[in-house]
Amino acid sequence: MIIYCMDILATFVFALSGAFRAVKHELDLLGLLVLATATGIGGGVIRDVVCGDTPPMAFKDETYLLVCLLAGFLVFLLAPLIARRWDVVMIADAIGLGLFSAIGAQKAMSLGLGPLGVMFSGAVTATGGGIIRDILVRRIPDVIQEDFYASAAIAGGAVFYLAARCGLSDLRAFTFSLVVTVCLRLIAMYKGMRLPKVSRLPASPSTLTRNRKRRGTDSGGQR
Repeated sequence: MIIYCMDILATFVFALSGAFRAVKHELDLLGLLVLATATGIGGGVIRDVVCGDTPPMAFKDETYLLVCLLAGFLVFLLAPLIARRWDVVMIADAIGLGLFSAIGAQKAMSLGLGPLGVMFSGAVTATGGGIIRDILVRRIPDVIQEDFYASAAIAGGAVFYLAARCGLSDLRAFTFSLVVTVCLRLIAMYKGMRLPKVSRLPASPSTLTRNRKRRGTDSGGQR
C-alpha cells in the first residue's frame, strides 16, 4: 500500500512537469492535459505493453489517469504559484524517478528478465513519459541530450537486480534502488553532472569520406 501511494505521488509529480512543458509551448487546455497524462503514465504504459501485461495498470486503475488530470488542472489554474516552488517540485521529481525506476525493475524481476531487461524496464518506466512528452512538442527528448537523468534510473535498476540476486527481499531491493537513484539524481542536480557528449563533426560523414578519397587521389597523381 505504501509503494502504491508513492507510485501515485510520483505520477502526480511527473504529470506536473508535463503540464509545465505545455505552458512553455503555450498549448491550450486540452494540449496541457494531454502532455500531463502522457508524462505521468507514459513510461508505465510502455513498460506494461513491452512486458505483455495488458491492459496497462494505468487503465486498470483509473486513479493514475485522474491524478494526471488533477495535476494538469492545477498547473492551468496555479502555474505562477507552483513555478515559484519549482525547487521543491524538482526534488519530488527526483524521488519520483527513483520510485518509477524501482517499480519497473521489480516488475521485470518478477517476470524473470535478466539484468539488461531489468535495467531497461526501470529506465523506460522512469523516462518513457518524458520522451513521449518531448516528441509531442517536436523536440529531442531531454533524457538523451542533457542531465544525468536516465543514467540514474539505469543505475537504480542495476542496484535492484544485484540486491535481488544477493537474496534480499523485494522491499529491501526496492529501498536500495530508490535511494541510489534519488541520490544520484540530486547530486547531479546540485553538482551539474552530465555524461560526456559526442563532439560535432566538421562536416557530414559522406563529405568527410569524399574529401579523404579526393586527397588520396591527388597525392597519388602527384607521385
